[in-house]
Amino acid sequence: QVQLVESGGGLVQPGGSLRLACTASGNIFTISVMGWYRQAPGKQRELVALMASGGRMTYGDSVKGRFTISRDNAENTVYLQMDSLKFEDTAVYYCNAYYEESLYWGQGTQVTVSS
Repeated sequence: QVQLVESGGGLVQPGGSLRLACTASGNIFTISVMGWYRQAPGKQRELVALMASGGRMTYGDSVKGRFTISRDNAENTVYLQMDSLKFEDTAVYYCNAYYEESLYWGQGTQVTVSS
């Protein structure tokens, strides 16, 4: 069993930055893939960014060039640096982990971009 705990959400003005973190715990070794999805009110959950333990990264089209994902494999922690934030980035951000053929989700952290 994998538990995911997110931190770092909050309120930010357009053009600002936030950094999210998610740490996995449990009786686990290195997690294969960790990353982030988001869900805005009335919309489907969408991919933000994923990173494999070997370093391969995947980004959603709407965040390319503005968000950066990184990992600390030893700590099973994934980070999301969000720059140049826009109103449309407002959503609940969910940490995601793929480990031993199972998918795990965090409880979500709210990111609100507002002036």
